[in-house]
Amino acid sequence: MNGSFRERQKHHSPLDGPEDSASQTARLMERSSFTLDEAPPPISAAEKSLVGGDEGSKGFFELPEQDRRNFLLLVMLYFLQGIPMGLAGGSVPFLLKSHLSYGQIGVYSLASYPYSLKLLWSPIVDAIWSPRVGRRKSWILPIQALSGLGMIWLGRHAQEMMEKAGEDGGKGVWGFTGWWFGLVFMCATQDIAVDGWALTLLSPTNLSYASTAQTVGLTAGHFLSYTVFLALCSPDFTNKYFRSSPQAYGLMTLDSYLQFWGWAYLLVTLGLAILKKEDRTREKGEGVWGVYKVMGGILKLRNIQIFILIHLIAKIGFQANDAVTNLKLLDKGFSQEDLALTVLIDFPFEISLGYYAGKWSEQYRPVTVWCWAFMGRLAAAIFAQAVVMAFPAGGTTGWYLLVVIVEHVFSTFMSTVMFVAISAFHAKIADPLIGGTYMTLLATVSNLGGTFPRFFVLKFVDMFSVATCIPPTKAPADLKGTLITQPFSCVLEAEKHRCLDGGGVCDVRRDGYYIVNILCVVFGIVTFWGFIRPKALQLQNLPMRAWRLSNGS
Repeated sequence: MNGSFRERQKHHSPLDGPEDSASQTARLMERSSFTLDEAPPPISAAEKSLVGGDEGSKGFFELPEQDRRNFLLLVMLYFLQGIPMGLAGGSVPFLLKSHLSYGQIGVYSLASYPYSLKLLWSPIVDAIWSPRVGRRKSWILPIQALSGLGMIWLGRHAQEMMEKAGEDGGKGVWGFTGWWFGLVFMCATQDIAVDGWALTLLSPTNLSYASTAQTVGLTAGHFLSYTVFLALCSPDFTNKYFRSSPQAYGLMTLDSYLQFWGWAYLLVTLGLAILKKEDRTREKGEGVWGVYKVMGGILKLRNIQIFILIHLIAKIGFQANDAVTNLKLLDKGFSQEDLALTVLIDFPFEISLGYYAGKWSEQYRPVTVWCWAFMGRLAAAIFAQAVVMAFPAGGTTGWYLLVVIVEHVFSTFMSTVMFVAISAFHAKIADPLIGGTYMTLLATVSNLGGTFPRFFVLKFVDMFSVATCIPPTKAPADLKGTLITQPFSCVLEAEKHRCLDGGGVCDVRRDGYYIVNILCVVFGIVTFWGFIRPKALQLQNLPMRAWRLSNGS
């Protein structure tokens, strides 16, 4: 987004006379792989005068009526993206915990990869389209329709697939993961198209509302599918707050939730196709191969190579905390109801404390703030392990729930500070002539650094765990399965259930979570002080020309 604004300032002259909104917006689209993941910088009065904008910022109700309608359309489109993303990355792993081991959940974590790799096909989405349908609707309409149909199909089979996923050594998890991988891939592709449409839906002087729409829509969708859904599908939560007589199920299931939103996707897509016409825009940018060439040029920069290495290893130190701690709490006996309450309380803190993260990134040098948060996040990982180890033998108490909430808020806050600070540094170093490609590449690498280690971390938790099923001395009266007569390993979730249903006791002699978390933290401390911190601070002190391509500005 920085590059877009600077490109407009460089090439638009006051002597050119007034332009229409489409022409002005076209000047902002310097590269096809732009993203709205970062908020645009404030526009100076001089910049606003170039496009005929008013002095000062406008409130929502001060916007032109067309901009207000288009803003709400963007919020709705981003909201729809947040629905499956909140399920895929939030609720589903917790629902899978009763059926899969940590290593098998690690396989499922591969479903989130498309969102971290969307840069690879974003130039294609921007370059190939039908003039009759519209540049962005050519992708949004079919992708949303396929997403809706996929959610409806999943809504008829998801519960059954989850129950069978852990059978036969977890072979079923691959098919389940494949469906979610496809759904996340479509959401990531839709995100590329909606990001592009945002630049032409809103007038140039109000373009900052595009990032606002993205933040509001995605956050609301994720919140609904993660926090709200997790609470309403919990029998304990719904029995406590919504029912007079207890039931063995929640107010909704994953199947019913997916089917509802699948049909909502199709209805919105139909309405979008009929009621909303996309304005014609002229093609702008390097084309598909031009953008890939720019990416290659950026990757050849020595500073970028070091920065990418930092991104790829920086988040390993807290991966066990991010990926396993909440699952381990459920394993210990922390109820889904209390987990939903924890996330619900954490949400307003995450939003409000994010303000201070942005303020610190402006007040101090961004990489310095990032380093502070890095140490805080390592401390949060140690704190989280202590909280898990201190789980009360008699079950969750009020004080323990309060400690879990504090731990969750602290960990989330440190993560938010790191994200905001490093995003500010990305915006600072991005070459203004290729700002879209530069920013998206850096954001992609940063996201990938938090995605790829998760699979291995979850696998290692199972690998380091030792648990043995101890047969009962006599057959219990309430036997649910085949009587256990011989000891066997009950590390995998399916084997644990077989042990318990057969009257045995799964004796955990070594918990792999504690080992893996310590190893991650030690790796984080060693790499932070030995490589990450000195190199990151060194990169922060480099002049801006060190981040430019040879044929850059």
